[in-house]
Amino acid sequence: MTSQTEPLWQPDADRIAAAAVTRFQAWAAERRGAPAEGGYPALHRWSVDELDTFWAAVTEWFDVRFGTPYERVIGDRTMPGADWFPGATLNYAEHALRAAEDRPDAAALLHVDETHEPTPVSWAELRRQVGSLAAELRGLGVRPGDRVSGYLPNIPEAVVALLATAAVGAVWTSCAPDFGARSVLDRFQQVEPVVLFTVDGYRYGGKEHDRRATVAELRAELPTLRAVVHIPLLGTAAPEGALEWSALTAADTEPVFEQVPFAHPLWVLYSSGTTGLPKAIVQSQGGILVEHLKQLGLHCDLGPDDVFFWYTSTGWMMWNFLVSGLLTGTTVVLYDGSPGYPDTAAQWRIAERTGATLYGTSAAYVMACAKAGVHPGRDFDLSKVGCVATTGSPLPPDGFRWLHDEVRADLWIASVSGGTDVCSCFAGAVPTLPVHIGELQAACLGTDLQSWDPAGKPLTGEVGELVVTNPMPSMPIRFWNDPDGSRYRDSYFEMFPGVWRHGDWITITDHGSVVIHGRSDSTLNRQGVRMGSADIYEAVERLPEIRESLVIGIEEPDGGYWMPLFVHLAEGATLDEELVGRIRATIRTELSPRHVPDDIIEVPGVPHTLTGKRIEVPVKRLLQGTPMARAVNPGSVDDLELLRFYEELARSRAER
Repeated sequence: MTSQTEPLWQPDADRIAAAAVTRFQAWAAERRGAPAEGGYPALHRWSVDELDTFWAAVTEWFDVRFGTPYERVIGDRTMPGADWFPGATLNYAEHALRAAEDRPDAAALLHVDETHEPTPVSWAELRRQVGSLAAELRGLGVRPGDRVSGYLPNIPEAVVALLATAAVGAVWTSCAPDFGARSVLDRFQQVEPVVLFTVDGYRYGGKEHDRRATVAELRAELPTLRAVVHIPLLGTAAPEGALEWSALTAADTEPVFEQVPFAHPLWVLYSSGTTGLPKAIVQSQGGILVEHLKQLGLHCDLGPDDVFFWYTSTGWMMWNFLVSGLLTGTTVVLYDGSPGYPDTAAQWRIAERTGATLYGTSAAYVMACAKAGVHPGRDFDLSKVGCVATTGSPLPPDGFRWLHDEVRADLWIASVSGGTDVCSCFAGAVPTLPVHIGELQAACLGTDLQSWDPAGKPLTGEVGELVVTNPMPSMPIRFWNDPDGSRYRDSYFEMFPGVWRHGDWITITDHGSVVIHGRSDSTLNRQGVRMGSADIYEAVERLPEIRESLVIGIEEPDGGYWMPLFVHLAEGATLDEELVGRIRATIRTELSPRHVPDDIIEVPGVPHTLTGKRIEVPVKRLLQGTPMARAVNPGSVDDLELLRFYEELARSRAER
């Protein structure tokens, strides 16, 4: 793939000179042997060829405070299990609160609800609350390595709870309150939390949603809990036996930051595969700290004068990434509410009112604005927005054009792609490079990103598997409840042993940019939140009318995402409106409203492999228009005739 067109956007000389990555390169050339010439491509090559030197330079440039110094940068380089900065100790929360020393009265957080009025929380106040809560957690017996969970929306209390947990050396994990009880328990029961922070409910789309019954169910089903902390978002009294948030955060206590080993767990994130419980991904305090400093400070070009807004929920890794904006001394915007309330333009209004300099959203939201005839540049003062970033799914070419035309011609558009699995980006924002329509600017520093064919041969200009051939510090240290590491290895290292295979189709262009083509496996990735098909099957097939089901998620060329659910009905059952409603309600309440299917379609049967596994990827390929002969190996299917239904459906959709 070559780019025949002029770039959509090109940074001017002043912008390039002012970018942190330019200053870092000059400094690293002088101090660490990085190339002084050749710009970003030369710096990237050096960052992957000289991995140890590069990451040592990152820690020095960002003044990472080690409680005890490291012996070397990488001990064992083997993936999985690379040993980063052995001997070092540090604390993530200490770095997240550093700006309180120099700018105590400046805003660390801007909290915005559906009124769209920002409420600031100063650095000094954030640090005070974290100090108070960390002391109370220690008083409750919380020790390094214990798990602390949050069933919380995107509010300041969630940030305080995360940072207090990290200060103690405990392990944070969170779910958004729109997750149903079963979905939350599938996650939290794996890690056995000792403390649960909860709200009584949340506001979304102009309505109040009471979650007290769900919280009661979580308490009943999490026997390891020693304490439950009640945050009265809707103003209700604390349930019996729960502690009051206000009481735990009232003291003026200097925070104590437990110095933990570099590889000590910081948080658990969840990413669903196609079978079994969600993967409980453990990332380290040190690995996240250095990866996020690099990503936010160099790639996103964030610093103390910036305001960072990303539309997200606490159930998505982008929330954790957003909180890490504090590491660069940046003001972080927390929006708790619907992305489109009271109208589709809501997020642009928040960007205006908070003075956001970097505004991140989903590709789906950008395309929804385009379809709804929103005119952000005309209707809002977005003069402070230097960059609009998108993730969750690839931003289609029309999305690039719309942002350029409707926001501002001189707009840095950063389509980025990474994963929950590393809580970061493999490719995306580079402030010193041009932006080409439909392309991510480049692979990120320290990320040895390649596109491989099935034989493990690197490709340029052709579609291949996204692989990372050298370790990254934020790769999982392990999965929870995976004692022999087999599930971790199976998830990323089965296809190419010793090399991370992510499960995305990509093209690396001849000028070093990256095009993402969607998932190469069958994981459902909706608005950036991944869920395994197994979760859907378990919920839907409890209904007596459903014999079996098949769910597919398809990235569409216009940036949309089509997620049909195919149902094979029990004898005598009819797919009428009542049953359709029950299926939708089941998924909405038990799993997530994001994963309610777009269409529910009756099928004569669900095809399987000869070993009895549902055939998901070949059906996805058929629905994307791949000919039968290329989509499936006929010798591996139990009933080839069943696949004709999906082939015919794809044909009829294409003719519409």
